[in-house]
Amino acid sequence: MAISRDKKNTLVADMSQLLTTAKSTAFAAYDGLSVADVQKLRAEARTEGVTIKVIKNRLVRVALSEVPAYKNTDTSVLTGQLIYAVSSDDEVAPAKVLNTFAKKHDALRIVGGFADDGILMSADDVIALASLPSKAQLVAEVIATLLSPVHDVTNALAGNLHGLLDGIEAKATS
Repeated sequence: MAISRDKKNTLVADMSQLLTTAKSTAFAAYDGLSVADVQKLRAEARTEGVTIKVIKNRLVRVALSEVPAYKNTDTSVLTGQLIYAVSSDDEVAPAKVLNTFAKKHDALRIVGGFADDGILMSADDVIALASLPSKAQLVAEVIATLLSPVHDVTNALAGNLHGLLDGIEAKATS
């Protein structure tokens, strides 16, 4: 069924808006996925703050040309049936969502992605990005590293106090 010009303009405007605020975008071929699988992917993505779009590649090219950061981006890889995952909050989330789903569903194959500055990422780059820890995990690791010396000093002092208390208890009971 043909899409009206107004509907196409609306789709392009929506995609342009998503790309303008996007920290990263990942896309994958989804030939062979059922409608139920796509709905499941959308639900999983929604919980991670990722928007899933199924839109014609031609319209995505138009949307990319309307966003200054993406004007010179190579769009030659946008072929076939592609599904786009976009996040304005987390650079890693779109890649993680698609990669996790692709591990369970062979019909989904990661094709590539776009960084927020318009750089085209290969499928290998997106998969490598998906293997990175999330922002929350990285923050927790940094905090744990910063608190490590404090914990070490506290444990050392507590050990000396326990030794002193054990000695006092031994003298008191004898």
